[in-house]
Amino acid sequence: MDSTTATAELGWTIYPSQGWEEVSGYDENMNTIRTYQVCNVFDSNQNNWVRTKYIQRRGAQRIHVQMKFSVRDCSSIPNVPGSCKETFNLYYYESDSDTATKSPPPWMENPWVKVDTIAADESFSQVDLGGRIMKINSEVRSFGPVSRSGFYLAFQDYGACMSIIAVRVFYRKCPCVTQNGAIFPETLSGAESTSLVAARGVCVPNGEEVDVPIKLYCNGEGEWMVPIGRCMCKAGYESVENGTVCRGKTPQGLD
Repeated sequence: MDSTTATAELGWTIYPSQGWEEVSGYDENMNTIRTYQVCNVFDSNQNNWVRTKYIQRRGAQRIHVQMKFSVRDCSSIPNVPGSCKETFNLYYYESDSDTATKSPPPWMENPWVKVDTIAADESFSQVDLGGRIMKINSEVRSFGPVSRSGFYLAFQDYGACMSIIAVRVFYRKCPCVTQNGAIFPETLSGAESTSLVAARGVCVPNGEEVDVPIKLYCNGEGEWMVPIGRCMCKAGYESVENGTVCRGKTPQGLD
């Protein structure tokens, strides 16, 4: 999911109605985007939620979320009360189908699972959002293992003046590759950032395994590592094209 590709309203679910608001804005490249804003800093005890639409898991075990957002410094708001915040919370909720409505699941931690409290850092770019120059932060968080068919994300504001500019949801995978004379299939990364997922290789045509069963491991960043074993070309064949093909040897003529 990538909120910046939306051509119409995102239509995410808001609770309560006087909290988050969906508005049009512009990204760093002046492309029109849909954003969510909230700024109830003069009212105490804020608990504002916005929930994405249902997102299919597609076999992934660990989900990554990139958030671009802007948070106004509380010190820059005149006469702001001490309840003003400069952070927000990220949650997820797993489900086997798109069953959420305006009330269930309840707007609270448990059943929602908290991923992290998100704060602005020192690096930012500037963007004109509705006539205001805003500092855009980018943060990535991940969570897992996930096992249901899909999930929702939710963002909780509890007293900030902020905008969610863009949300991109993705997973990592190792691509199909030919290495050490074997073909390894596309493999999804594991449930933890430190997971190594073993993939069994199949020798290229006219190749055969030597040593031990050939494997590669897919790490949490979607990179292949720790090669084990190898395939060699059968008698009468030679390795060409950087070990990706076993080609029949050309018979040598007699002198």
